Amino acid sequence: MSKTAPTPGGSGKASGAQKGKDAPPPPPEPLRVPVADSHTHLDMQSGTVEEALAKAASVGVTTVVQVGCDLAGSRWAAETAAAHESVWATVALHPNEAPRIVLGDPDGWSRQGARQPGGDAALDAALGQIAALAALPQVRGVGETGLDYFRTGPDGMAAQERSFRRHIAIAKEHGKALVIHDREAHDDVLRVLAEEGAPDTVVFHCYSGDAAMAKICAERGYHMSFAGNVTFKNAQPLRDALAVAPLDLVLVETDAPFLTPVPYRGRPNAPYLIPLTLRAMAEVKGVSEDTLATAVAANTARVFGY
Repeated sequence: MSKTAPTPGGSGKASGAQKGKDAPPPPPEPLRVPVADSHTHLDMQSGTVEEALAKAASVGVTTVVQVGCDLAGSRWAAETAAAHESVWATVALHPNEAPRIVLGDPDGWSRQGARQPGGDAALDAALGQIAALAALPQVRGVGETGLDYFRTGPDGMAAQERSFRRHIAIAKEHGKALVIHDREAHDDVLRVLAEEGAPDTVVFHCYSGDAAMAKICAERGYHMSFAGNVTFKNAQPLRDALAVAPLDLVLVETDAPFLTPVPYRGRPNAPYLIPLTLRAMAEVKGVSEDTLATAVAANTARVFGY
């Protein structure tokens, strides 16, 4: 899920400017080599799944990985992947979801609304349900899990780490890719992976580290998935990281509806906009669009085993 909070859409008598901001960007020129969106949230996007998949396929995005962030979303991801040949699923409790389960969520920030504290027992029960979903054949990853020190304070760190460690075990138990959300927690994410022993396949979704961390990830065989924020003006550290990331460890994603690439930043993102990010990535890597598309297509298929 996004490194930034979603921007509410307009409704009712929205201004012309607001309507423009909420309008979907136009489709980009299609890719010549089909690729996958390695991380998206169709359940948070407007329109139907069928419409989103058709629009994506029309520009060469022929596969999408639907990512779960809580129990309801993970169940939905598994059901959607079962119903659509071009969709695969990952399931997990988002790092910010674990503290809500343990400590409660009086403000109702999450999609479930206000919740009472459930303690470690409630977290363990939820993780048990994630483990059951992870066994399904259409579920090809465990994530997004990890650590997020931006939205969750020190009181929630223990719950996050407990949840992260259990997700690592689930991924290893079922032989599935581990999809990591890492926000302002680079050192601790790498530490926990080392302490637990990483699964065979690890993906840093919406990679947010620098070039030095990218070299560590490469040494350990971790994949790095880049989103639309790699195109942002202030994202030179991300571009520096992409530049040193080995081609066989690079993926592309939308994290839609978040992180829409330039020149449509702030408008709704969707899988059909992958070509914009991929073309910007190819420029950073100094390779052709087709070369990068061929690599990321093979990488994503290998990571998620389809």
